[in-house]
Amino acid sequence: MPDIGWMELMVIGIVALIVVGPKDLPKLFQKLGQMTGRVRAMAKDFSNAMNEAANETGMTELNRDLRAAAKFTNPKGMAKGMAKDIMGDVMDDIDPTKFEEGSETRIMAEKHVQAKAEARAHAEAIRAEKAAAAAAEQSEEPEEPLEPAEPEIAREDPGPASIEPVDEAEPQAERR
Repeated sequence: MPDIGWMELMVIGIVALIVVGPKDLPKLFQKLGQMTGRVRAMAKDFSNAMNEAANETGMTELNRDLRAAAKFTNPKGMAKGMAKDIMGDVMDDIDPTKFEEGSETRIMAEKHVQAKAEARAHAEAIRAEKAAAAAAEQSEEPEEPLEPAEPEIAREDPGPASIEPVDEAEPQAERR
């Protein structure tokens, strides 16, 4: 599609207004819209016909099969897909007691089992922290402020000597 900006559209509109005239311009735009609709309908029909032809000849299945095969030709996809499935099952079934005491295989199997247990414990600790944070967030207790409150200004205690005694005989109006 051509790259047409607002300035180009404005120039085209002004030229069309001058050439066609203000009376016939709405009719021109109506015809242009009808023609554009017909072209779009023809393009959609052509696209549908091509898709039907591809389905009849089996090209759709071939395309799907080629995309599936592309996973296995991509080393990254293979490593994520097949290798993980194969090695994941093998590594999950390792039992250190099947191997000789002190052998390298047994040591590796024990390390694997220990690392797996630590990973599970770590994941459980993270889940517990998240659950505790969610529970604290849902509780109605006010949160503690993040910043410390402003220090209170030390006020001197006036003490009993600086307080003037109030004469009970004076009326309330005079005190004020």
